[in-house]
Amino acid sequence: MNARQQVAVWQTARHRIDLRRPQVMGIVNVTPDSFSDGGAHGSTSSALRHCEALLCEGADILDIGGESTRPGSPAVPLEEELARVLPVVREAVRLDVPISVDTYKPEVMRAVLDLGADIVNDIWALRRPGAAEAVAAQPSCGVCLMHMHRDPQTMQAAPMQGDVVSQVLLFLQRSAQAACALGIDSARIVLDPGIGFGKTVAQNFALLARQGELMAAGFPLLAGWSRKSSLGAVTGVESPAERVVPSVAAALMAVERGARIVRVHDVRQTVQALAVWRAAEDARADRTPEQDEEKQRP
Repeated sequence: MNARQQVAVWQTARHRIDLRRPQVMGIVNVTPDSFSDGGAHGSTSSALRHCEALLCEGADILDIGGESTRPGSPAVPLEEELARVLPVVREAVRLDVPISVDTYKPEVMRAVLDLGADIVNDIWALRRPGAAEAVAAQPSCGVCLMHMHRDPQTMQAAPMQGDVVSQVLLFLQRSAQAACALGIDSARIVLDPGIGFGKTVAQNFALLARQGELMAAGFPLLAGWSRKSSLGAVTGVESPAERVVPSVAAALMAVERGARIVRVHDVRQTVQALAVWRAAEDARADRTPEQDEEKQRP
């Protein structure tokens, strides 16, 4: 499979997501310590209110997570993550939209899939023992495989070295191949280059500038730039919550370079920006071949 053969649909447990239109994945952190909005939606009721608010703002997918993966963050015990996530997922699946769960623990994967969740979003790309088997056992759930250098506790202490784009591409290709070898259909797989996960600022922007090279893996790409520290580094905006404009700019650039899903905190602003981008794309598509030929004449 090459970039020109990428699937136009992401098969998930209950939904076939049309990727011909860029999809906005709204972030729902059920955590006390996430880098941007930790504690804001820590209870089940507040998390569900946030889910509904994001849908009103135009989110296509909800991504629920019970463990912060910011650099240096400690691992959350299994029972604590289950206690945070399961009550939210149990209610969120009734909202009739694709529900993704951000987890790398196979026990959490199995539990949320049993409740009706549609997607497993795994920063470890199913490399933890039992994770791949948990996803493969569900016949149609979607999965997002992300590149991460080292682990959340150490990834920024010793970031990657060398050509980041070629290394990330090779990792994503091998991760997808391993998943397919277990019987996970390619239409279920989306890839994420893992912006900020063990990369320097320069490396993160290399992944954006050369994102087209990652398309060679042949799978749809998810881009997660929202409020990341690299955006703060180049703009001087220290507070993650105030990085809305840089986040939207990065999301648009990622879509322009082929990303099919953008994972964001600021759904309303991203949806509005994508509406402008889509209008321009539609206008360009409306040009006749004769108009294009006329434009190219000296």
